[in-house]
Amino acid sequence: MVSGYSISSKRQEMDLSVIDNYLFSSYWAKGIPLTVMEKAIDNSLCFGIFNHAGEQIAFARMITDYATSAYLADVFVLPEHRGKGLSKWLIKTIIEHPHLQGLRRMLLATSDAHGLYQQFGFTPLNAPELFMERHQPDIYLKTK
Repeated sequence: MVSGYSISSKRQEMDLSVIDNYLFSSYWAKGIPLTVMEKAIDNSLCFGIFNHAGEQIAFARMITDYATSAYLADVFVLPEHRGKGLSKWLIKTIIEHPHLQGLRRMLLATSDAHGLYQQFGFTPLNAPELFMERHQPDIYLKTK
C-alpha cells in the first residue's frame, strides 16, 4: 500500500479519458482509437491506481481466461506520480489477485521495464522458438 493512493479493479471506476490520453501517445499503442480501447478494457481484468482526490493516475490490464494463462498489457503510471513505488504496488496487487492464481503462464512485452517485472518472477522466454506472433505495430495509425 502507498499512502494517499488506492487500487481498484472495478471496471466502472476506470477513467477512460485518462487511459485513452496516455495510451494514444504511448510507444506500444500509438494512435489507438477510443472505441478499441473501450472494447479492450471491457474484455480484460483492469486495475487502476487513484489518488486521494479519486483521480486515476495509473493503469494496467490482464487479458486472461482466468484458468490457464494471462497477458499483462497497457501498464503505466502518469509521470508526475512516478518514483513513489506505485508501479511495484500495482504489479504486486495484480500478481496476487485471487482470480489470477494457479495460472500456468503469464506473459508481457516491454521495451523499458524489465527490471520492474523481474522483481515479480518474470523472465525472458524459456523457449522463444515455441512462440510466434502476428505483429502489426502501426495498425491504429492505419485506421484513420
